[in-house]
Amino acid sequence: MSKADDLRIRVMRPDEMAIAADWAAAEGWNPGLADGACFATVDAGGFLIGELDGAPAATISCVNYDDRFAFLGFYIVRPDLRGRGYGLRIWNAAVEHAGDRIIGLDGVVAQQDNYQKSGFRLAYPNVRYGGRVTTAAAPAGIIALADVPFAAVETDDATVFPAPRTAFLRAWIEAPGHVGRALVRDGRLVAWGVIRPSRTGCKIGPLVADDRAAAEAVFAALAAAAGGGEIFLDVPSVNRDAVALAQDHGLAPVFETARMYTGAIRPLRLERVFGVTTFELG
Repeated sequence: MSKADDLRIRVMRPDEMAIAADWAAAEGWNPGLADGACFATVDAGGFLIGELDGAPAATISCVNYDDRFAFLGFYIVRPDLRGRGYGLRIWNAAVEHAGDRIIGLDGVVAQQDNYQKSGFRLAYPNVRYGGRVTTAAAPAGIIALADVPFAAVETDDATVFPAPRTAFLRAWIEAPGHVGRALVRDGRLVAWGVIRPSRTGCKIGPLVADDRAAAEAVFAALAAAAGGGEIFLDVPSVNRDAVALAQDHGLAPVFETARMYTGAIRPLRLERVFGVTTFELG
């Protein structure tokens, strides 16, 4: 029996989400303060922990959004236990949980080759931009996201995400400390986003908009709501307007991931994605 066989893999208890978040923070992922509770609304059975002698040794999540799509994250082995096969054990358990679904992930660039060996293909890089933004009063026409009919938000989200995520969106909008803003033109939702407190500063995500001007308006409103401090925005590198928005506000690249999938997903309007919701759950 190999040492990897000693790893006991099971579903995380709700309180153990903090372990995954702490480890992710140590790896530089900077999770939001209320992320865990929101994540668990999708598929609580998709969060796995590996134990050795009763102590946490590895974490991973692979949450099933529907019968066609899953997203993998929190793939971390405790630093002192790496290189012993524990990562592969818990990885295989997570992939098994997904069944025959297409799986997406945002992986560290250094692991791209390994992910490719597991059947993942690069879609595009996501780049985290960060820095301090000069804030002003929120632009005219901005309203609270909670004042937009939820059905309209959900319909709009379906243009930029591969699967329905009703419970998650509700939790994300309503979570403590999360602030949502939206822009409505002629009675139609044209831009919306959420900012949330994180281990360091605040993160904007998602930020979805029909055009750069609408994205700018909501970005400004979210930055104003944060009241100063560092702000981070995760941008699909294929959206040039989103990259320009981040750069024009003085934000600089601090982290990069590889968005990868195991197969074809439904067409997404990436030109509307100015900020990724979360690297851990897509």
